[in-house]
Amino acid sequence: MKPTTTVAANSQNKAMDAADKPDAGTGAAVRPSRTCYLVILSTALWALVFFVMHSSMHGGVVSAFFKPAAAFSSLPTTLSSIVPVGGQQPPASVAPVNRSATSPADRCAGRYIYMYDLPPRFNEDLVRGCRKLSPWMDMCAYVSNCGMGPALGDEGGVFQPRGWYATDQFTLEIISHCRMRRHACLTGDPSLAAAVYVPFYAAMDAGRYFFNATSARDALALDLADWLVGRPEWRAMGGRDHFMVAGRTSWELERKADVDEEWGTKLLTLPAIRNMTALILETNPWDRGNFEGREAAKSWSSLAIPYPTYFHPEAAADVAAWQEKVRGAERKWLFSFAGAPRPGSKKTIRGEIIRQCGASSRCNLFDCGSGASCYWPGGATRVFLGSDFCLEPRGDTLTRRSTFDAILAGCIPVFFHPGSAYTQYGMHFPSDPNSYSVLVMHTDVTGRNVSIEETLSRISPEAVRAMREEVIRLIPRVVYADPRSTKLDFKDAFDIALDAVIDRVAKRRRDAAIGREY
Repeated sequence: MKPTTTVAANSQNKAMDAADKPDAGTGAAVRPSRTCYLVILSTALWALVFFVMHSSMHGGVVSAFFKPAAAFSSLPTTLSSIVPVGGQQPPASVAPVNRSATSPADRCAGRYIYMYDLPPRFNEDLVRGCRKLSPWMDMCAYVSNCGMGPALGDEGGVFQPRGWYATDQFTLEIISHCRMRRHACLTGDPSLAAAVYVPFYAAMDAGRYFFNATSARDALALDLADWLVGRPEWRAMGGRDHFMVAGRTSWELERKADVDEEWGTKLLTLPAIRNMTALILETNPWDRGNFEGREAAKSWSSLAIPYPTYFHPEAAADVAAWQEKVRGAERKWLFSFAGAPRPGSKKTIRGEIIRQCGASSRCNLFDCGSGASCYWPGGATRVFLGSDFCLEPRGDTLTRRSTFDAILAGCIPVFFHPGSAYTQYGMHFPSDPNSYSVLVMHTDVTGRNVSIEETLSRISPEAVRAMREEVIRLIPRVVYADPRSTKLDFKDAFDIALDAVIDRVAKRRRDAAIGREY
């Protein structure tokens, strides 16, 4: 700095010497003091410095706020596509952190979201260790492209040229986190926030240690709870304005006892986490009837959201084009089933479904247990596109991802238990289940020898067309848009879930204002 200062001082001296000469017009000597000039120049320099600093800070607030997105750039090359398209962070205009929530022109008023910058052990480090995320498969390919997985082609004419990915059913946390980074109503001021987002990758964490001792399974969840309760944002409402996306089922995240033989983690049973809202793939509908009084609210900490499908449109036009393709599909089969038998399970009637489907000339059986690959996205989708009805018995739990793959193909789902959809996805499905689906009770099939084919044959062609149209209308509500898209112009499954969270937190605030229990 010293040489620069010397040059600047010499320039100032020359300028002041010239100014000491008599004024040509009056003959009077104008002799401003050197101190005066130094004050003027110093003021100008400080103004320039302030302007530069202010400009940097204007973008710097957002840059610092989106630090997790920038951190993804250090991931291995195979995972680099997790970062949103267009760079490490959205432009400053995406996150208006300094705007007043009461401004009439503020379209985010009452809808701001504050997102934690969690330590990387809760999300980024899990993705970096992608080869250890599942005991059954290498997940590294599936965490790419913001959790959508590898891009697909048209799969022999089944899909459209773009928007289709080999998406694993348990990567929803990455998709949601990527989406939230670009959310138009992010704020750096928690006092403006309608809700607080916790980007913890619970499904990634749970998948690593399913066969380990409970102490290993629960370690990171307990760590998260301790980290959260020490935050001032948490203490404002005891975490009741917080939410997270945990992309697994309650069976995998609500272990009741600390016994190694019990399945899953106890993340959602931790007292602190119970205060939050967890968006999960399937809730436990029986919890609500097993408690009384205050205990009855325990299970309400979770809300069920759709499983991710293979379709991640960038804009409404992509959805409309796919709906038209689905609407015009030739459906040669009355019903179909895609799945494998579960001979060791007493929780499913798959064996009877496979028997009835195989014996019918009107059923298309895509038996995953006999060599057909249900992991080939185009295979099952082709079956669904060619069928009026798709049979959706329970899987390991009450729900199946296949339900949403079927809806995506315009195939009317047939359920065998009300818990497979009706008690789960109230935010996303119509209130009248008969408008878009059929229920054939599993006890009727196994105990009363009810024929699935005969039951479905009795539904009139007009009713089938009306139900299919309702299913097709559901498509934008059950897909997760490409989280990197800059031109989203429709409400998808994520938007609907976020609306529900904001409404829930607003109700809790109203209740608190009048002294009512949350």
